[in-house]
Formats: sequence, structure tokens, C-alpha cells
Amino acid sequence: MEISIINIGNSKGIRLSKTVLEKYNFQDKIELILEKGYIILKPKVEPRKNWEKSFKKMRENGDDQLLIDDIFGDENFEEWN
Repeated sequence: MEISIINIGNSKGIRLSKTVLEKYNFQDKIELILEKGYIILKPKVEPRKNWEKSFKKMRENGDDQLLIDDIFGDENFEEWN
């Protein structure tokens, strides 16, 4: 695919079509990687995006119980003093 470099104020840029944006899931931000003479564009991924909403929903449903105890019976806390 060939695209033109365009003027954007005092800078230059490229314009990506809606089809390309949707196909590669480009949203508000992208990751630009410079590697061995190439420019690579990747969608910016936020791994923990919306976790707060999910955790709140888990709490409301009572699904946020511990699966294992966070303190084990054989732990000796005196070692940490």
C-alpha cells in the first residue's frame, strides 16, 4: 500500500484509512517501533484497562473471595522482626 506524507502544521504525517484503523484495532494511541530500517506501528495495549469495573462487579456478585488463605498456618512471623 502506498500512502502520501502530508503536512500537519509545522510537521509531517501520514493518514490511515478507516479500514486500516479497524483491521489493526488502532484506537487513540499507537506504539511506534523503529527497527532495522523499518517503522512498525502497533496498537497501544493497556493490559489492565477496565479491571476496576470488573473487580467492582465481582465484589457486587460476591465472586471476590480468596481461593487460598493469604496466611498459612506454618508461617513464623517472628523471623521477620
